Amino acid sequence: MEKDLTIDILSSVQKPARYTGGEFGSIIKPQAEVEATIALAFPDVYEVGMSYLGFKILYHLLNRQQGVQAERVYAPWIDMEAKMRERGIPLRTLETKKALSQCDIVGFTLQYELSYSNILNMLDLGGVPLLTQERGENDPFVIVGGPCVYNPEPLADFFDFAIIGEGEEVMHEVMACYMAWKRAGRPGGRIGFLRRVVQLDGIYVPSFYRPLYNEDMTLKEVVPLAENVPPVVYKRVVKDMNTVDFPTAPIVPFGEIVHDRIMLEVFRGCSRGCRFCHAGMVYRPVRERKPEVLQDLARKLVDNTGYNEISLVSLSSADYSCLAPMVHSMIEEFKDERVSVSLPSLRIDSFCVAIAKEVQAVRKSGLTFAPEAGSQKMRDVINKGVTEEDLMNAVGAAFESGWNSVKLYFMIGLPYETDEDVLAIADLARKVQYKYYQVTGKRGCKVTVSASSFVPKPYTAFQWFAQNDLETIRRKQFLLKDEIKKIKNVTLNYHDGKTGIIEAVFARGDRRLGRALLLAWQKGARFDGWSDCFSYERWLEAIGEAGLDKDFYAARQRGENEVFPWEHISPGVARRFLWNEWQKAYAQQLTHDCRRSSCTGCGVCQKLGVKIIDWQKEAKAE
Repeated sequence: MEKDLTIDILSSVQKPARYTGGEFGSIIKPQAEVEATIALAFPDVYEVGMSYLGFKILYHLLNRQQGVQAERVYAPWIDMEAKMRERGIPLRTLETKKALSQCDIVGFTLQYELSYSNILNMLDLGGVPLLTQERGENDPFVIVGGPCVYNPEPLADFFDFAIIGEGEEVMHEVMACYMAWKRAGRPGGRIGFLRRVVQLDGIYVPSFYRPLYNEDMTLKEVVPLAENVPPVVYKRVVKDMNTVDFPTAPIVPFGEIVHDRIMLEVFRGCSRGCRFCHAGMVYRPVRERKPEVLQDLARKLVDNTGYNEISLVSLSSADYSCLAPMVHSMIEEFKDERVSVSLPSLRIDSFCVAIAKEVQAVRKSGLTFAPEAGSQKMRDVINKGVTEEDLMNAVGAAFESGWNSVKLYFMIGLPYETDEDVLAIADLARKVQYKYYQVTGKRGCKVTVSASSFVPKPYTAFQWFAQNDLETIRRKQFLLKDEIKKIKNVTLNYHDGKTGIIEAVFARGDRRLGRALLLAWQKGARFDGWSDCFSYERWLEAIGEAGLDKDFYAARQRGENEVFPWEHISPGVARRFLWNEWQKAYAQQLTHDCRRSSCTGCGVCQKLGVKIIDWQKEAKAE
């Protein structure tokens, strides 16, 4: 029997509830009913991973599939890892305490590029060989999915196959394929299963493709190596969100997690077309759930969890076409139970003070808006589609209704940004404060400004952009900091630009970065998304030892016709559309929202055979 966690270990680490399992709502099937075990592996700590809605959905759906046991595993924090390595304890699932090496499939979500070192660390702790070429017939298949899967090439040496797109339907097919192969006696071994699973739509097997490079180090092409392998793997997409199950009895943790509330996904996708936004492109098109479906789900979730808050989540929740009547109906139903309804963030141009007041009737909090840029020029560059007047109207309405604090989110380091554009962020904060004075006749409005460093991502209009170097980012940060110091009751939050540079390297990187990733992990990289664990010098050292240059990936302007490492994996967005958006950014031209207007030509609906579902529009059509 392998060693397991003991009381003395659990009592010596932070937050032992991260490692015990046994929470209300967790699922353990009788062993006789289980044909295949999949470990849903989140490469961060428990309280972050337990807040991820995608795994809640997959855990629910996979455990409903006959023969499948879906279990959870999270990255142990540094104190627990030290104890595990010291005593030779493998990383195990929370449900049945299986070491990762004993599972059939280990599936990681790629949420964030700086979590990649944790993937290697978890595999090593779980007894799974890191490199696909080193895995034997008895080792699990390592798979990946999630938003970063649209460029998984830096991880290609470490995973067996990827799920491209939305997993609700394709994961059932993958597990059915695995169980059929297993029942048949595992014909052809590991490669035999990969040849089977790659026939499913939305499956990418990196070992079936070879990248070829030009003399200048840019990518020449990606060549399929096997028969019946598609030259481009297109994402899977759920055509109607009302046809797939949503978990109504999720696991309730013992300890507090990051998002410790009901998370109800009202719709998927976004058609606003912000040019910096990766999620807005790869999750297209908009597909809403019916309000009556959401109402029913909310009722079941409240009854099954005991939570006192329902968060209506999506990329832009305030854009839900039936929001006002649905929010009113939910609040009426749950107010006597002291259950509140919340919206994660509010768009300036769709802000409705009546809704804001209604959702805060049970529990009052501050308001959060995301102008993204301080000047109108930059908001036009990024196609934000909002004006200063929109912001002043929104905050003015809020101040009239009693709010006295506002959070504003911005980015610095965007394409075509000047120092004047950076200083405009401080100017906008100043104007928000003055608006409070105009409305109330009083001073003292608190404004919190958060300014993140822009990271260009694949499948956005800014995928051609050369990221600002560290010196430039720092200069802009201090420029803004010095200006905001002059304004009373305005607080500035910003992060060191170093993490953004390594994030950009891996966001737009190619398969050659796998060597750098392995070296960085060997040098101690883990929890790189946590500032107290991240080492910029360690990453520079690893990238250099791999014979690579960070600036080649992060700080180099791409040519119009350069082949990108991710283009054999596609969310359906046409390259020509993105290039046109890049040109329109330079010209500060806006592109309209296609949701209730004409098609903008991104190509997703036509390529994938899917359509926008907007229930307000559907009701009018009837």
